Amino acid sequence: MVSLEKSHNVKSATVIGAGIGGLCTAIALQQKGWNVSVYDKATELKDVGAGIVLSANALKVLGKLGLALEIRKKGAPVKKAEIRTWDGKPLVNVPVHEQAQRYGSYSYLIYRPVLQKVLHSALNENTVNLNKRLVHIEQRDSKVSVVFEDGDVVKDNLVIGADGIHSEVRKRVIGPSPLRYSGFTAIRGISVYEDARFPMELGGGFEAWGHGKRFGFSHLGKGRIFWFAAINSESGTIINSPHPKKIALDHFSGWWEPVTNVIEATEESNIIVHEIFDRKPMNTWSNGKITLLGDAAHPMLPNLGQGGAQAMEDALVLSRCLDDYPNEVEKALKQYEEIRYGRTAKVVKGSRAMGRMMQLENPIAIFIRNQLLRNSPESLKMKRLEWLLGHEV
Repeated sequence: MVSLEKSHNVKSATVIGAGIGGLCTAIALQQKGWNVSVYDKATELKDVGAGIVLSANALKVLGKLGLALEIRKKGAPVKKAEIRTWDGKPLVNVPVHEQAQRYGSYSYLIYRPVLQKVLHSALNENTVNLNKRLVHIEQRDSKVSVVFEDGDVVKDNLVIGADGIHSEVRKRVIGPSPLRYSGFTAIRGISVYEDARFPMELGGGFEAWGHGKRFGFSHLGKGRIFWFAAINSESGTIINSPHPKKIALDHFSGWWEPVTNVIEATEESNIIVHEIFDRKPMNTWSNGKITLLGDAAHPMLPNLGQGGAQAMEDALVLSRCLDDYPNEVEKALKQYEEIRYGRTAKVVKGSRAMGRMMQLENPIAIFIRNQLLRNSPESLKMKRLEWLLGHEV
């Protein structure tokens, strides 16, 4: 057992979770002169995962961290984005070029492990500590004690829980709060696949919407395709299947040709299944000198593509608040919540509303939705996303 008490220097923090939010937080704090250690229960940073979209607001944060250029090199710009019906009829041609001009960047799709490696490489050596499963947190006097399963204890001036939707820090700091099932399960795959209608050099791809399910396809960079299927289902019905590829093929049989073709081209080992959850927004996620960030604080559905982006925004705002009040950590955390709560709650609610619209089952409602989408002017499409993509942190 090792007991480590960090320096009495107030600019010292422990981050629980080496995902996107935790790594971005450590980078932002180190750039402001903080002594940061990151702990994660994983035994290694594995090369597994799915694609993640980084929209213009995420690229702005990465730019301020000095990492946007590297991300653009290793990801794929979204220069084509279409929404179609299940049988391929056009619904929306997303104005990606106009958005890029207005907001300063295309969205990029990148393989999550690649993004994680870029972030990890930007940290000071030995910042990340693996195989560290948290079992207890206690605040006493001016320190927070973090106890790990192996018996090691870390005492620090600030603890940041960035350990995801099933956050152990949240359980111990905020207490139980129920997850909300989205009503759909996601099947995701990585494949090598070519289609002349969606050339690799152009990037991007499409979504196809049907009755209670949809399918997305996009270039990921390095010759890979990322695809996802969102299928309305009772919780527990798809997640336990040993053959997700067959389930995907059965659900999308007869759909527009690229859909079934890319599923067929995917190895079963490159397919993952997740039930999709969020939580009702809370107006506080701090307790003393412990706070939460990203999915630990405000888990959201993926329908606006903002999970990673909001964690990145959290990281930058938190680092600035701590820089404003380096000797008053609790005051800094209160300011962080005040800045971030309204925006993150709006994204959580907007993502859930978008999911209801995307996953419609009623034929009349689908017809009305499709007509509205076809007849919406491009100016309206741009305006609807201004608050999201145009945000400055």
